[in-house]
Amino acid sequence: MPAEELGAGIAAQIALARRESPAKGSRLLGLAKALVTEMPHALAGLETGRLNEWRATLLVRETACLSATDRSAVDEELASDAGRFSGAGDRAVVAAVRSAAYRRDPRSVADRASHAAAERHVSLRPAPDTMCYVTAFLPVAQGVAVHAVLTKHADTLRSNGDPRSRGQLMADALVERTTGTAGGLSGIEIQLVMTDRTLFQADSEPARLPGYGIVPAGWAREIAVQNQDRPMNIWLRRVYTAPGTGDLVAMESKARLFPPGLRRLVQVRDYTCRTPYCDAPIRHLDHVLPWHSGGTTTQSNGAGLCEACNHSKEAPGWSTRPRPGPRHTTQLTTPTGHNYQSTAPPLPGHPYPETAASRRRRQLRHLAKALRRGRLRTAA
Repeated sequence: MPAEELGAGIAAQIALARRESPAKGSRLLGLAKALVTEMPHALAGLETGRLNEWRATLLVRETACLSATDRSAVDEELASDAGRFSGAGDRAVVAAVRSAAYRRDPRSVADRASHAAAERHVSLRPAPDTMCYVTAFLPVAQGVAVHAVLTKHADTLRSNGDPRSRGQLMADALVERTTGTAGGLSGIEIQLVMTDRTLFQADSEPARLPGYGIVPAGWAREIAVQNQDRPMNIWLRRVYTAPGTGDLVAMESKARLFPPGLRRLVQVRDYTCRTPYCDAPIRHLDHVLPWHSGGTTTQSNGAGLCEACNHSKEAPGWSTRPRPGPRHTTQLTTPTGHNYQSTAPPLPGHPYPETAASRRRRQLRHLAKALRRGRLRTAA
């Protein structure tokens, strides 16, 4: 095996064993390597309880730009003052480690800052009440410029009598300048999934929005209905599910690559990456049973995966196979022989099946309500 492939898939196995995402597993593996090989004093602090896992992570993160020798020297320097971090907050810990790292190798710290721009990105996180956080990780000059432009725009509108707050104006301007429309939805396919009952019969079954999560039925209907204040094209696509199980009706292709219709079907079914404990967005569609092993290009033999998980499963010793289940189910086997099962989430209108324990809890709740009503009638 080539040297660069040694240890391939270890981080993914750590993530599965800890029931963490693959990204978290990779960070944990990097943390363990640094503590064991280069920062023995920080490791000792973690073992004795003087440092918690997050503080140890901060020490490793802030010395990542240093050589192994300089990192060990910083570890030695920080350990020489046993009470340095006593009562200190996270910011104080970061400041102390950064100062020690800069004294040891100022050029590496400066180079790290100059290369950080390569990590710029935009991310989306759900927030309560059908809101979300759109975060841009930018070089400081660009980030300050974006904020200044939005602030100036908001102040101009407020001076002209606009009743919206500065924050509301900045948020609205960000949407309009990014999407080119006031509502931010025209020309964008958002793949909002809901039942026909929710759309046409005012049912309360919540809908599902890829990239965000579960949204209230009323909000979904409002988005799906034409609005004079927010002109946009509304397209409805019917998706059929099997009675009882809620699994999507199958579709297949004789080609190796997934055609657009089948790709969309699998993406609707899987929602996020199908690797257990990973909820990253789907970037790749691949065969559960590989094409070269006789796997077919079908809905039942397809799975949506993030880029990292799709590469991890190709490492030696990994295998995936379909398994019987109420919905689309696969079993992932790691090189150590551990098995992990993945079942597609239920589509709107098909909740998770009730277990014996949940059924018993529901019965107890009904009994408790009946007893309370009986006591109230007796007291009256």
